[in-house]
Amino acid sequence: MNRIFLDVHALQTVPPSNLNRDDTGAPKSAVYGGVPRARVSSQAWKRATRTYFQDEHLLDASELGVRTKKIVEAVAARITDLDTSLSHEDALRIADETVKAAGLKTEVPKRKTSAAKDGEPDPAPQSKYLVFLSARQLDALARLAVDGATDITAYLADKKNKGKAKQLVDSHHSVDIALFGRMVADAADINVDAAVQVAHALSVHRVDNESDYYTAVDDENTEEETGAGMIGTVDFNSATLYRYAALGVHQLAANLGKGLREDEPRTDPVRRAVEAFVHGFVASLPTGKINTFGHHTLPDAVIVKMRTTRPVSFVAAFEDPVRGETGGYVREASERLAQYIPEIERAYGDEDSTLTWVLRVGPNTHKLAALGTEAASLGELVTAVGQATAERLEKPA
Repeated sequence: MNRIFLDVHALQTVPPSNLNRDDTGAPKSAVYGGVPRARVSSQAWKRATRTYFQDEHLLDASELGVRTKKIVEAVAARITDLDTSLSHEDALRIADETVKAAGLKTEVPKRKTSAAKDGEPDPAPQSKYLVFLSARQLDALARLAVDGATDITAYLADKKNKGKAKQLVDSHHSVDIALFGRMVADAADINVDAAVQVAHALSVHRVDNESDYYTAVDDENTEEETGAGMIGTVDFNSATLYRYAALGVHQLAANLGKGLREDEPRTDPVRRAVEAFVHGFVASLPTGKINTFGHHTLPDAVIVKMRTTRPVSFVAAFEDPVRGETGGYVREASERLAQYIPEIERAYGDEDSTLTWVLRVGPNTHKLAALGTEAASLGELVTAVGQATAERLEKPA
């Protein structure tokens, strides 16, 4: 299969906010180019992208997965849907045996056991770690469990059936598993290599965190009782961020395997996944302290490149921090990219096989327009990238 990489770059300005906190509650930061920068971790933006798929209905629920410790309960719920004669307790029992046969370790958390009251049923077992399974994998495990429900222990003692349980969790991956991968430390044979790599978003300029001192008033306070009902502080910063993600389309296609739906070309699920990722990554936003700051912004500029060589980040354009001497940072950041990108493409790129699209807003980003094909909207950008992906996939290797 042809090697196809998608690089997604974005400049996004956020007002005073605390999108992603460290262990002290302060916005995460990093030193780059010798100065402190605002930072939003890759995990925070990957999580935001995954939830955006579902919240905005970019993908059907059957194409998505769930990451949870409550995997036994998830399978049990599907078991009772398939066989209404089984009690909840029996469904949990055979679900637990089936999940363990698939190579996943389960246990009843001690805190739940100690908290259970006399006369109540035993708490449901949980996996010892977060497990990422697709909706179709959960459905398949439930069907297997129902097939052996009369004597699940003997049924799964059969090597053929136990092997099937393992095979079921290692096929029919959901789009989000295919994109972001799956790692199970004690069942490495069902790991999935991620097709997407997401960089930590960094401010293009120096950032120093600030602190907001706030008070809350007691609504029932009497005139004789002076002072606030509560006082506290919250740390924040504001920044123009450079965001970057790389998607290996060939790895995504390998992870998805055959079409997610019956009788569809193999390129269809890959195209849907690519379009959902580009849309979700660009438009999503981590929600840390969002009720406090309401930091609802969208990128000022997005650049998408499709290449066959290797992923390339343009973060080095900002190793020397933007000074913002003309007011704000977006204009200078755009000018930096408009100068840096052609130079690095000339030195290392392959012009004949590289496609570029640009989505931008406002006069401060106008110099980026010359970098590639301009899209008038996010929808137009997403459709163009999806169509080019399908065409590249159909070309002979």
